[in-house]
Amino acid sequence: MENMIIRDFETKDYDRVLELNDESVHFLSPLTKDKLKRIISESEMMKIVEVDKNVEAFVLTFRENKEYDSVNYLWFADNYKEFLYIDRVVVSVKMQGKGLGKALYESVISHAKSNDVPYVSAEIDIKPPNPGSLVFHEKFGFKEVGKQTVYEGKKVVSLQVVKID
Repeated sequence: MENMIIRDFETKDYDRVLELNDESVHFLSPLTKDKLKRIISESEMMKIVEVDKNVEAFVLTFRENKEYDSVNYLWFADNYKEFLYIDRVVVSVKMQGKGLGKALYESVISHAKSNDVPYVSAEIDIKPPNPGSLVFHEKFGFKEVGKQTVYEGKKVVSLQVVKID
């Protein structure tokens, strides 16, 4: 998409990021502005995608050894010495299927390569199912390394990694 730019998160993006998160909250955990500020301070990278100067997507990642209490992040922390964890990638409903998520994942993998991070990790909902996400991650070479029941049994996630060469 020729009118798309990927850039670092800026404080002016808080409200739009919260809107995007709320729009897809059924696949994510909810965020408040305070929680978002806290997790960004611990994050490795947070990238924004603008299309025609409108924020339409973002990705938030963490390295190992951070003070982050996500049960899925903690699973990877218990099982991998070094990794880059994709906590959330969100694309506005109106822009889904237009390559924004792909561009964000390419930036995450590029970041991992340039920082000698051996694995990129993520989780995908399998109960309730998110087949589009499974196919998307498969295209990037992600493989399941575990499963976990979360949110008091309401969700089951597939814990996946891709080895970075």
